[in-house]
Formats: sequence, C-alpha cells, structure tokens
Amino acid sequence: MVLDRLAFGFQWSVSGWLLTPFMQKAGPETVSRMRKRVFDELTTTFATRYTRTIGLAEALEPEILRAYERKATGEKFLIDPTLN
Repeated sequence: MVLDRLAFGFQWSVSGWLLTPFMQKAGPETVSRMRKRVFDELTTTFATRYTRTIGLAEALEPEILRAYERKATGEKFLIDPTLN
C-alpha cells in the first residue's frame, strides 16, 4: 500500500486495531461473549465460501496461481495442505 502524505494529516490519520491486545484488556467475560457470538454465527455472519479448495501442489501450477493471485471479489481459494 502506498500512502500519500498529503492525503492525511490534520484531519485524517492512518491507524490500526489489533484483536489480541484488545482481548487482553477486555477481560475473560467479554472474550467469552465474543467467542460465543462467533460460534453462534459461524454459518451466517462469519461464514466463508470458497470458489475452490486446492492442495499445495496445485497452488504452484501457473494457471491456478494466476487465478488466486487476482484476488477478485467473490473468488477465494482455500489452500488445504492435506490435499495432493
């Protein structure tokens, strides 16, 4: 990512948020509620669908590599190291 120094500054900023430090500060009750929500919504809100599941060997094939390198919307590849 290239950041244009003129595009942020006085009114805009660049920042990040890390889950692990937040969970440490939030405490066990909050973390437990978060985990329960993810578990309860695993097939809805947090569901992930893949275009294709490939093995490590397939991931190196030029044609397949170009397909998943595109990072196109709605086209996710799951690389499963247990597949040949």
